[in-house]
Amino acid sequence: MATQLTNNQILLRECFKQEFEESSGYNDINTYFEHFAASQVLKDFNLSDEEIDSGNSGGGNDGGCDNLYIFLNGELITADQVEGLNATKGSYLDFFILQSKNTTSFGEDALMKWKTVSDNLLNMSNILDNFSDRYNETTIESFGLFRDVIAKLVRSQVKVRFFYYYITLGTEIHHNVAMQANELKTLVKVYYPSSEVHVHFITADQLIDMYNADSETRVNLELADQPISLSENEYISLVKLGTYFKFITDDDLFLRKTFFEANVRDYQGHNSVNSSIANTLEGEGNEDFWWLNNGVTILSTDIKLITNKSLQVVNPEIVNGLQTSREIYNYFSENKEKIDEDSRTILVRVIRPKSEESRDNIIFSTNNQTSIPKSSLRVTDTIHLQIEMYFKNRGLYYDRRKNYYKNQKKKAIDIISVSFLAQCLISLVLRKPDFARARPSTLLTDEETYKYLYETNQDLEAYYKAAKVGRNIQNKLKSNGKITNTEINDILFYVIYAVVANVLKKKEISFLDLKNLNLNNITETEIITISDKIYNKYKELGGNSRIAKSQGFIDYIYSLFDLN
Repeated sequence: MATQLTNNQILLRECFKQEFEESSGYNDINTYFEHFAASQVLKDFNLSDEEIDSGNSGGGNDGGCDNLYIFLNGELITADQVEGLNATKGSYLDFFILQSKNTTSFGEDALMKWKTVSDNLLNMSNILDNFSDRYNETTIESFGLFRDVIAKLVRSQVKVRFFYYYITLGTEIHHNVAMQANELKTLVKVYYPSSEVHVHFITADQLIDMYNADSETRVNLELADQPISLSENEYISLVKLGTYFKFITDDDLFLRKTFFEANVRDYQGHNSVNSSIANTLEGEGNEDFWWLNNGVTILSTDIKLITNKSLQVVNPEIVNGLQTSREIYNYFSENKEKIDEDSRTILVRVIRPKSEESRDNIIFSTNNQTSIPKSSLRVTDTIHLQIEMYFKNRGLYYDRRKNYYKNQKKKAIDIISVSFLAQCLISLVLRKPDFARARPSTLLTDEETYKYLYETNQDLEAYYKAAKVGRNIQNKLKSNGKITNTEINDILFYVIYAVVANVLKKKEISFLDLKNLNLNNITETEIITISDKIYNKYKELGGNSRIAKSQGFIDYIYSLFDLN
C-alpha cells in the first residue's frame, strides 16, 4: 500500500507543477524541480533565474551534484572574475552543492555519491582532467573554480564553508542517511581541516515554508536618538554600530546581500579607503565613528516610525555606504562580544523616493561624489530606463533592477537581464560570441564596448529584436532534450549570431539590420537546422567550454553558412 502523502507534499507538488507548466526551456518536471529547489534554498542570495541555471550540472555523471555555486561574501563567483578577486581577512568563501530529487524520501545513495566526488575533486593533489570520463564538464569546472578561488585568496585567510543540501519531498531522515552525512563531514574536513561543513536535509515542510516566505522585507532599525524628519519620506538619525551590524545581517549573522543590490560600487577589499575605515573601527580614540565617516544612505519602498527611536524599513536598499557597511560587518564578525558594548554611532539616512527617476538620481548622485568607473553606474543611465519601458510595452521585462520583475511574479521567459541583452548584442553586432560566452560577469566593464553598444548606437527596436531572438533561441535549445545545459551555454551565442546572419545573408550585422529584421523569418525549423550544424561542429572539435571560449570557433561558424 502506497504511503499517503501529507498536505504539504500534495500542495508542493501542485505548486511546482503549475510553475513548470508556465515555464519554458525545461525538458521535464524533474529537471524543473532542480531549478525550483535551488531557487528556494538560495533565495536569500537574490539570484536571477539565469544565475540559478548557470549552476546546473546538466544531468548525468554529476557525482550527485545537481547544482553547484561558489560565493565570496555572498557574491556569486564566475570563472571570469577570479583574476580580479580580493578579500579581507575574515571573508567567507562558500561552496554550495545541491542534490534535488522529486521523490518522497531521502536515500543513502546521494550521500555516497557526495563522499566519492568530494574525495576525488576536493583533494588538490588530484588532477581534475583525470576524472573527465567519470564526471561531466560542469561538475569538474565548478570544483576547479573552487580550487582556483581558494588558491587566489590563500593569503587572505578566508573562512571556507561547505554547504551540502539534499532536497526532496520527504518528511523523515533515516538514521543511516544521517550517519552518511556525518561521514561526509569527516571526509571533507580531512582536506580542509579549518573549514565548516554543513549538510542540510530539506523536507517538504521546509521547502514550502521557503516558497511561502514573503519576498517583501520588513526590518526594524533601532535608533540612538529621535530622528530628524525632513518629511514623511526621509529620516536622518544616528545608529549604534552594533545595532547597524544587526540590521545588515540575518539571524545567523550573515550579511543580507539583498540590501546591497542597488549599490553600484563593488566591495573594494583591502584598499587604502577601506583600511582607513577598518583602522577607525579598531581605534580607541575619543572621536565618535560618525565624526570620521560619511555614513550610509538607505532607500526604502516604505518607512514607518514605530516609536520615537525605531523605524520600520520596507525593502531596504543600501545605495551608498557599502564599503563602510562591509567593514562594520567584518569588524563585528571578528569581535562579536563588542556588538552590544560598542557605544559609537554611524549616521544613517533613510529615504523613500517619490519616483523611479528619483531613485536612480539618488543612486547616481550618492555614488558619483568620488571616483567610480562609469561602468559601475551604467544601469542608472537613461538608455537602460528607456530600454526597460520599451520592452515592457512589448511584453518583455528588462531586469535593470535585479529580480524586480521576478518578485512581481512575471514569467521567467519574459524577463531579460542586463547581461543577457549585452551578450546578445556583443554576439550579433560585434561578432564576438566567444566573448559573450567566456565573460558573462564582466561584459560591460570595457568602456569602449559599452559606448559603442549603448551610447553611439541607441536603437530601442534593435535592442528589443536582439533580446527577442536571443530568448526564443535559448528556449528552443533548452526544450530540445538532446543537448545538456552545459552544451547549450557553450553554443547559445554562436547559434544566435548564426541564425540572424543566415537570415540576413551577411556576416556583419548592424544595428539598422537588427531594427529592420523580420522576426517572422526566424522559424523553428531555421533554429533547429542551424543549431544542429553548430552543435555537430562543436562536438567534432571536442565539445567543451574551451572550444566555445576560443576566438577561432567563430571562423568555423562562418564556413558553415553562405555569408557575404
